[in-house]
Amino acid sequence: MFAAAALITATFTTPERIGTDPQSVLWLLPLAAAIAVVYKATKVSKIKAIAFARESVVLFGSIIIFMATTALVLFALAWLIVE
Repeated sequence: MFAAAALITATFTTPERIGTDPQSVLWLLPLAAAIAVVYKATKVSKIKAIAFARESVVLFGSIIIFMATTALVLFALAWLIVE
């Protein structure tokens, strides 16, 4: 039991390795979903399942669209500077 607890604790002492390839951008999806759900859970005074899910999905979509737009703008800016 102690060995399992020590192993679990040891995993929190080293950072997670996330590559620099385009597939690593997919880590944005669960992060954005968690942010949307937690933010809505703290801001809504009364949680109703359907309304809460709808608002969380809208916020999730907003985060993803904002991040994609920001990535495209930065990519275009980098392309203009390099070329």
